[in-house]
Amino acid sequence: MKISVKVKANTSRERIEKIDDTNFLVWIREKPVEGKANEAVVKALAEYFGTAKSNVVLLKGQASRQKIFEINV
Repeated sequence: MKISVKVKANTSRERIEKIDDTNFLVWIREKPVEGKANEAVVKALAEYFGTAKSNVVLLKGQASRQKIFEINV
């Protein structure tokens, strides 16, 4: 399944909000430096969907707040 994610980095707490079936907002603590924010989003999505981090793949938006992920459950 492909989902669209808007990332809010460098926040005080982490959470995920589901907008609809394919759109999510993700708040993470990490700063967007050297891919650390992307790694944190992958980890958060894996926990949310109950799957391994290797099943969460960033398809588009490596350096953007708006990202597209593929989740293999």
